[in-house]
Amino acid sequence: MKLRLLFAAIVMITTLHAASGISTIALPGASPLVTIRVVFLTGSASDPADKLGAASLTAAMVARGGTRTMTYQQILDAMFPMAVSVGAQVDKQMVVFSATTHVDNLEAFYKIFRDMLLDPGWRQNDFERLRDDAVNYLRVSLRGNNDEELGKEVLYNEIYAGHPYGHNNAGTVAALKSMTVEDLKRFYFTRFTQKNLVLGVAGGYPRNFLVRMQADFAKLPNTAPPALELPAPERNEAPRMVMVEKDTRAVAYSLGFPIDVKRGHPDYPALLVAQSYLGQHRMSGGRLYERMRQVRGLNYGDYAYIEYFPRGMFQFEPDPNLARSQQIFQIWIRPVDPATAHFALRLALYEFDKLVREGMDQESFERTRNFVMKYAKLLTKTKSAELGYAIDSRFYRIPEYVSYLEAGLQKLTREDVNRAIRKHLGGGNFTIAAVAKNCASLKDRILQEAPSPMTYNSPKPTELLEEDKAVSAWKIGLKPENVRIIDVEKVFE
Repeated sequence: MKLRLLFAAIVMITTLHAASGISTIALPGASPLVTIRVVFLTGSASDPADKLGAASLTAAMVARGGTRTMTYQQILDAMFPMAVSVGAQVDKQMVVFSATTHVDNLEAFYKIFRDMLLDPGWRQNDFERLRDDAVNYLRVSLRGNNDEELGKEVLYNEIYAGHPYGHNNAGTVAALKSMTVEDLKRFYFTRFTQKNLVLGVAGGYPRNFLVRMQADFAKLPNTAPPALELPAPERNEAPRMVMVEKDTRAVAYSLGFPIDVKRGHPDYPALLVAQSYLGQHRMSGGRLYERMRQVRGLNYGDYAYIEYFPRGMFQFEPDPNLARSQQIFQIWIRPVDPATAHFALRLALYEFDKLVREGMDQESFERTRNFVMKYAKLLTKTKSAELGYAIDSRFYRIPEYVSYLEAGLQKLTREDVNRAIRKHLGGGNFTIAAVAKNCASLKDRILQEAPSPMTYNSPKPTELLEEDKAVSAWKIGLKPENVRIIDVEKVFE
């Protein structure tokens, strides 16, 4: 704890006394590896209305488009013997460029890295290559090959329709095809500015390295970027559902609604415990996982979230630098067989309703709180992750994340958690996104509210069978006017 507080002090002092005026976060250490994170506090929420995807494509041009003096292939050739590469991640309010290199290669690497960010090449052939990559990501990788991520992104688009968050970070196919290099330059010079910038460095870097970075990045425009206006998303007056018609073997569900809680909110630790109890990501201890997979064998996994967590099927922990001013509560039901899809949706809603009505018992509260306290430490187990979380903590205006969370969890009570559940999750009308084949048939079954009995290949306890009867008759409450079906070929177009 003392070490984390020391690092928090270093972060605060460095941020407040940056000589150039550029915000910096430093986590010095003895490791020979040096991690750099350059974060711009902008993102796809700042995409012009007719240029959706501008932030993402601009970041791609910076990270994978070469510099004025080097082609991208020359950059790859130069970095290969250093065993280093530059990563780029774009979300609604953050664009991050990151890399980790050995201190022996720092000078050679940084010279290239600096030019990539400060002197992009803006070549037409790179632009066309990267624009094609973005279109293929939407049409092939996301829409064609990944039902689970597709469902989650469709859910966000539905909840935030008409809102700056209301489109995929990569944009839309039509907007991408209309874009030009000049559009990206305009985004770069108006959004990638000193006032939007946070420089982060961790590891065994030379004493004057951060000062040099500040001086170099002071070459960026020092203008204030246009203000980002984020209206509060509308809460549903009744449940809504969007179904994506796709030739697929299973049904993928994502369901959620907006919440007012984010890091720094007094109820954040409480909701984090509730989320973990209901369904910790890729863990087998959650209530949904137990009742849906372990007891009934319905699907692969069932999880809950209070923060945006993309690429969840590929990783166990969330990436840092996805900080957002607005979040949603979300349940992710990893694909279920079409024959049990109606029952599975009912069961998820049944368990959620039970949590809101009954809350957590004392034993579950204590067990889950202890788990969350230990799990939080895993999130910053690498210098790169620790640096990323430090930058996020600056965004949310909270202390170092693990210390902040430990302080909140230690004084948390079961009553605090159950009160937060009722306050922030009670009365939430879900938006439901489903990716499925024969959506019309599933829609009819859901709207008719007819029983959806479960059958098993082996005997089950009487108590479970009685619960199945209650779940089979559970009223989802959807009305025909609040359900629509869209063809997968039209999503993200």
